[in-house]
Amino acid sequence: MKMHLLRSNTKQFIILFSCFFLLHNTDNVQAQPRQQCFDTGNYTSNSQFETNLNILLPSLFSNGTRDGFFNTSVGAGSDIVYGLVQCRGDISTEQCQTCLNTSTVEITQRCPNRKKAAIQYEFCMIHYSNTRFFSQVDTSPFALFNTGQVSDADANRYNQQLAGLMTNLSNTAASRASRYDSGSTDFTDFNDIYSLVQCTRDLSPTDCFSCLQSMITEIPICCNRSEGAQIFSTTCYLRYEIYPFVVIPSQSSPPPAPSADTSPPESNTGDGKGNSTNVVVIVVPIIVALVLSAICSYFILMRIRRNKKKKIPELIYEQDEMRSEDSLQFELNTIRTATNDFSDANKLGEGGFGAVYKGELLDGQEIAVKRLAKNSGQGAQEFKNEVVLLHKLQHRNLVRLLGFCLSGEEKLLIYEFVPNRSLDKYLFDPTRKAYLDWERRYKIIGGIARGLLYLHEDSRLRIIHRDLKAGNILLDEEMNAKIADFGMAKLFGVDQTQGNTSRIAGTFGYMAPEYALHGLFSVKSDVFSFGVLLLEIVSGQKTNNFHLSGPSRDLLSYTWKLWREGNALELMDPTLQDSFTGNEVMRCIHIGLLCVQENLEDRPTMSSVVLMLNSYSLTLESPKAPAFISETRTVANNLNIDLESNNSTSSSLLYSVDGMKTNPT
Repeated sequence: MKMHLLRSNTKQFIILFSCFFLLHNTDNVQAQPRQQCFDTGNYTSNSQFETNLNILLPSLFSNGTRDGFFNTSVGAGSDIVYGLVQCRGDISTEQCQTCLNTSTVEITQRCPNRKKAAIQYEFCMIHYSNTRFFSQVDTSPFALFNTGQVSDADANRYNQQLAGLMTNLSNTAASRASRYDSGSTDFTDFNDIYSLVQCTRDLSPTDCFSCLQSMITEIPICCNRSEGAQIFSTTCYLRYEIYPFVVIPSQSSPPPAPSADTSPPESNTGDGKGNSTNVVVIVVPIIVALVLSAICSYFILMRIRRNKKKKIPELIYEQDEMRSEDSLQFELNTIRTATNDFSDANKLGEGGFGAVYKGELLDGQEIAVKRLAKNSGQGAQEFKNEVVLLHKLQHRNLVRLLGFCLSGEEKLLIYEFVPNRSLDKYLFDPTRKAYLDWERRYKIIGGIARGLLYLHEDSRLRIIHRDLKAGNILLDEEMNAKIADFGMAKLFGVDQTQGNTSRIAGTFGYMAPEYALHGLFSVKSDVFSFGVLLLEIVSGQKTNNFHLSGPSRDLLSYTWKLWREGNALELMDPTLQDSFTGNEVMRCIHIGLLCVQENLEDRPTMSSVVLMLNSYSLTLESPKAPAFISETRTVANNLNIDLESNNSTSSSLLYSVDGMKTNPT
């Protein structure tokens, strides 16, 4: 009886130790994705299908992270896109969010221009198609398996135990709303079989069970005697291993059966034999547990090493999630060499946060290096922490942060190089603006909106940009918009979640009045900046220089005047006459005015803006008067203002409403 109890306790210890080891080493790790780029047709760039897909993917991410599952469709007719995301049933909300963030970005990169694609990570899956697939079983399996095999002597027991476990889990998962279950069963003294099964939640219980059974029948065909395997389709998934890759929910144990031993309890007094027995009962299991834990650790380490050597697909983890601050740090000499020691010939521009240089690494990769001003409010470790977080923000409409360099007083940020420079170099240049026809401008507007939506609502951090303007919108080789300089307030030690600050970082003309005058910022202050930028894109006029070339005192007041007179189309850049779409231009002007309203509560969120830009059936509210801007006097008295070099504190911009000027002092 005591030996049985000792064996049971030892086995439980091994399981707990193994689970701790697994969790400690794989908490933020995901396997390389399994992708399916279906050959059912391609969509063309800038098509309505692509527009609908670009709306769908952020929606799948934002809604999928709430409950671990979401499906929807966007568009109509031949351009409709159906999409579904689901996270594994046992992971945390943070792990789900991280996985979906990666998958919604990478699916179009791994399957470019495909009308149907699916991608499955360790913790989540995403599937979109131009045909409806909800609640339909997919029994076309894909399999990955370990090359390690159980011995001939253990094969029969292994197959029986595995079959029983899979059947039980399939029955349970199909009956649950989560369509998920996991469990384990005995195999040897040192190894149990661990497994999980899952269906997409849109399947009925019958369809879920049917899908899982079709996957189970593949095991003898693809993976006979394999120590582990993954078999999956776009609607169901199973995995089994002989090590604990998943935490099994604890089962409540029944109370111990009464002992048949009727002998009286041992005395704790007398000659001390009872005490000696107790010491043995306590000490021996501890010694045995320690020895077994060492053995268990050895075997687990050996298995991990062996699997790494075999390069088993499911054990190759997503490297991007594992990158530490050290792996993101560049040597200063490397950056000096890449930029020719920050030569003026390599200088791309300069702003309030520092100068930007083009560089080329030794492997030929082009980079952009931002040399930060030396007035950051952060220490070295805080700076590193923020860079690591910002590196994980990935979206097609954000400039990707590759790493950093920290050496003495030098703080450098290394970004991907975006070849077509910034939007202002085209938009406000009399010659080059002609290259921006209406189709390109409308695409840029949509890209900025989606990037800002990601920063506000869909990223793992909530980022308020605070300096959105044409100079901070970069254009790639296909003229896609990429927002730059996001997260700068974090890197300069200004709390992004706090509602006010005495340190204003931004550019007058783009800043919301509550931010410029009182230091109050929120996502709605970014919405204001977006509205100004949208009207600049439509008009081809720079808001801060409008009084030099326009018929009114500033861009917002001129736009409002035309709107009230019913002549809003007169705002349009004359170079667009041969390419514009009247309804789209009018809708953009309307949205721009909604974004720059004086009362921040009246301004829409960026999720509403994205919807308004892409849904013409949605009726827009009538805008109220914007926060007019007039040139009068210096605004700097009580605020520490960080401005771009071409907008110094002598810009003398003051906000007013309906002609009533407001003195910030």
